[in-house]
Amino acid sequence: MHIGFLGLGNMGGPMALNLLKAGHRLTVFDLSPEAMTRAVEAGATAADSPIAVARAPVELIITMLPAAIHVRQVYLGSQGLLNHVRPDVMLIDSSTIDPMSAREVARAAQERGNPMLDAPVSGGTGGAAAGTLTFMVGGSAADFDRAQPILAAMGKNIVHCGDSGNGQVAKVANNMLLGISMIGVAEAMSLGVSLGMDPAVLAGVINTSSGRCWSSDTYNPYPGVLENAPASRGYSGGFGTDLMLKDLGLATEAAKQIRQPVILGALAQQLYQRFSADGNGGLDFSAIIQTYLRQQP
Repeated sequence: MHIGFLGLGNMGGPMALNLLKAGHRLTVFDLSPEAMTRAVEAGATAADSPIAVARAPVELIITMLPAAIHVRQVYLGSQGLLNHVRPDVMLIDSSTIDPMSAREVARAAQERGNPMLDAPVSGGTGGAAAGTLTFMVGGSAADFDRAQPILAAMGKNIVHCGDSGNGQVAKVANNMLLGISMIGVAEAMSLGVSLGMDPAVLAGVINTSSGRCWSSDTYNPYPGVLENAPASRGYSGGFGTDLMLKDLGLATEAAKQIRQPVILGALAQQLYQRFSADGNGGLDFSAIIQTYLRQQP
């Protein structure tokens, strides 16, 4: 299939490469010349604008963009995709944005004759490179069935979450829970070690008891507990604090629009906001444990 791809960053770049590996033809665009060069060297065709991607003989277009403002601009602006793409070309947005914006763009696409799915991902840069991402997909069942083989070239778990915007609903709800649970594990590990417990032993107890969760058994924030976790490499790589802060902001803003209380989500947002303001935005989000650590190594 001939696919257009816009957004070749830390996530979009590896996703595009996996589509090429699966035998698809790609016409790509990104503002970064370096990202474009990597894609072209892997076999993609370069376009000089989103309009050029829309006017290429593509059958489907995928976008992976930083925020809702960029999604609106790329799709709805005067130089955007919807003013130039042919009818019936499917559109898939894998950006992480608020559900309301996703539904607004999807409605505009439908009005112009283009089926659209929101398909944010989970799995981080490692999952993007390995092709093991989870896609949370919102849109019609027929469109989901049509897109599933394409998404399967980039991910391992492809989940239809319901109508337009529901992929984003699943993403913001999951990541809000992740942010909350990481803070809980950070507090528990810091308390136990402060009271004299060996961190590895404490983590082992938690991970075989009722407190077990992904933030503890796979991504434990205490240094040295898990060899492959960011905590054991100075909190480099992984999922950045500012990215978690962005997702918590999306969750709390969506909750505000429907007057749904998210008390712990709002508190988690404030804790990460303070941590970022202190200059830690580039660290992995599990570094939030540094808020609680005192004299421990």
